[in-house]
Amino acid sequence: MRDLRLWQWAAMMTVAFATVVGAANEPAGSPASSKVVVLKLDGAISPATADYAVRGIRHAAERNAALVVLKMDTPGGLDTAMRSIIKEILSSPVAVAAYVAPSGARAASAGTYILYASHIAAMAPGTNLGAATPVAIGLPNPLAQKPARDDDGDNADKKTARKKADKSPAAVPEDAMKAKLVNDAAAYIRGLAQLRGRNGAWAEQAVREAVSLSAEEAVQRKVVDVLAQDVPSLLAMIDGRKVSVLGIERTLTTAQAETIALDPDWRSNLLAVIANPGMALILMMIGIYGLIFEFSSPGLAGPGVIGAICLLLAAYAFQLLPINYAGLGLILLGVAFIVAEAFVPSFGILGIGGAVALTMGAVVLFDADTSGSYALPLPFIVTIGAVSSALVFATVAFALRARRRPVVSGGEELIGAPGIALDDFEKEGWVLVAGERWHATSTHGLRRGQSLRVKSRTGLTLVVEPANQGGDGK
Repeated sequence: MRDLRLWQWAAMMTVAFATVVGAANEPAGSPASSKVVVLKLDGAISPATADYAVRGIRHAAERNAALVVLKMDTPGGLDTAMRSIIKEILSSPVAVAAYVAPSGARAASAGTYILYASHIAAMAPGTNLGAATPVAIGLPNPLAQKPARDDDGDNADKKTARKKADKSPAAVPEDAMKAKLVNDAAAYIRGLAQLRGRNGAWAEQAVREAVSLSAEEAVQRKVVDVLAQDVPSLLAMIDGRKVSVLGIERTLTTAQAETIALDPDWRSNLLAVIANPGMALILMMIGIYGLIFEFSSPGLAGPGVIGAICLLLAAYAFQLLPINYAGLGLILLGVAFIVAEAFVPSFGILGIGGAVALTMGAVVLFDADTSGSYALPLPFIVTIGAVSSALVFATVAFALRARRRPVVSGGEELIGAPGIALDDFEKEGWVLVAGERWHATSTHGLRRGQSLRVKSRTGLTLVVEPANQGGDGK
């Protein structure tokens, strides 16, 4: 009997141990998990945004969360940053819900792709999405030919319209690179729509024609899944919904889930500042000028240290941003010309050329495949050009002013300088001029301590005369 009780006790302990181990090893996003991580994607999709979203999704997986909510309000952003977020969503062991909120928010361009890639797509009333055409900075929509549509906005005959568009000369873009970008983007979002079972025809239309939808229309057209007023309403509405995560069907249990808001940390905020195009350009110029000042005046240390740090930060920012190396080369050439203006008497030609090169480099600094939201703003470019021009004109003005000033160094400085006789002498003797002892000659006799004036200099001998020839000068 005693042995039986021991066996029963051992069996109960084994079952308890297995239960604890099983709960500890339970996969992320399983029904037992009751945590929902909320990430905020506000503003343009940038490398800093991608870093924050990727780390947030991985953090949610580590905390065994049931769901990640990407609360979005974005006008679009960089293609590379957007694809980094989407890759993380597609490979995440935790279901992701993209939620466009609050009212008045939008998920334009890159935001539409992220919405299509997420397991759950939701919007708040009064929001919109779409306009997903890849925009080249300063260039128009590459495809002017629009596919045929019916009154509801859907393709009347998708295959026929495509054939006609392909055969029509007007549908052929002037620039093959623009067509390549648009076709690639259309195929990408169409694949995401097929993966999540959403309206692929409208997704392609959003890319090719830059159309948009309101939240209510998006639900009717099966572009998004849920129309929710806020995050608690969203969690209540998707509770019990089945989603496929890494090929495994999961049932969401979010009605009573604990909501955890994960805000950007200092690293994300610092990266957002550094990766700003305007800040990256400013850091580069501070770095270049700092090193120039250090090399021209060795030993100051401060300009060299600050310049080196700023230059390395600028290099890191440019590594994140899609820069055009022709624009970067123009900027460096412009800075070199402006610096050369201070040492070469070109009367402003080098400086003006440098200001023009610097301005043009700022205009074309970023690649054409980036979003227009990452182009340097026109006021910033104008300011850069104005400051550069002001620097050039100031350099030329100082140079001209220096040419008009009397000589204040060298042998010519001694002409007319006052002095004192150190000995009594008639023709030759020693005098003190400008704090130095000089051999001097004079046609007038001088006495020790008498004031004198330098008439001229021959080698290391001064020709002097009494300061007051009417008296003894004492």
